[in-house]
Amino acid sequence: MDASVAKTGTEGNIWGGGQRPMGASYGKLMMWIFLASDSLTFSGFLAAYGMQRFKFLDIWPIADEVFNEVPFLEGVDLPMIFPAFMTFLLIFSSVTMVLAVNAGKYMDRKKVTLYMSLTILGGFIFLGSQAFEWAGFIKGHHGAVQTHGGKIVQVFNTDGERITLRDIALPMGVERETLERHKGTWFSEERPLPTVSIEEVKAGFQADESLLIRLPNYDENDQKIMLSREESLTFMNNEAADVVEGANLKRNEYGPPLFANFFFFITGFHGFHVSIGLLLLIVTFTNVLLGTYERRGSYEMVEKVGLYWHFVDLVWVFVFTFFYLV
Repeated sequence: MDASVAKTGTEGNIWGGGQRPMGASYGKLMMWIFLASDSLTFSGFLAAYGMQRFKFLDIWPIADEVFNEVPFLEGVDLPMIFPAFMTFLLIFSSVTMVLAVNAGKYMDRKKVTLYMSLTILGGFIFLGSQAFEWAGFIKGHHGAVQTHGGKIVQVFNTDGERITLRDIALPMGVERETLERHKGTWFSEERPLPTVSIEEVKAGFQADESLLIRLPNYDENDQKIMLSREESLTFMNNEAADVVEGANLKRNEYGPPLFANFFFFITGFHGFHVSIGLLLLIVTFTNVLLGTYERRGSYEMVEKVGLYWHFVDLVWVFVFTFFYLV
């Protein structure tokens, strides 16, 4: 049989090649399929975070105490202000992306250029803000005391203010040295030493009558348990084992290591998506400047990249809700 007249049995059907499903081009359809699959990935990560969060609800960190720093305002307690600013940035960039797509439908290259440039600027500021937040999270704010059993406790004064351990530590005059690989047994090495030792913190704690220990657990009023001065002294002398400053995958001054693990992984994975989105935006923006889409007679590529950018923004809303608000 002549191939030019061969029948496939799909003539007249919507998937037979003659019509576009829901009027979408192949490129936009594939973008939607990718975004649907990627949303399942983020959903799995956030579901896992939620399960662990509620499993260790009695010792989970308080978000207002973890995310309370703002650039150029060191030492000022402004809980949730900076994450809210980051959220506003992404929402604003999503609005400018909508305006760019709309301008493309009218073949208005000047407006597409303007709105895409604003979108790219917002994306870069967001990534810079995320880098600042990571740096502060890794460095730590006040430091905490780790017990022999691995529990993390914080030091407060009688006015309810969180105390920075290096501010109360009394120098002991003992030189400390980090064990390096070439000096250790079986080439082992230690983690970097904290700025103060547990002995210095104990000495400073005993000397200041206003200092108390706050446990990570909650009481019947849903408040973190604050020990009395006598209980705090006993706890510090018998239970305190080490000083923890900042957070990494193994140790975390804010609470359980799981909190830091999820924070680094989920926000890092989202930051990776933002980076990819910025790369796509820059490539598309370059083609807009070169008049590529003018010659094609369509700005559909701007719309497809816009779909991805809106997805990134939507995912951040869920990340913001899970990590910062709940």
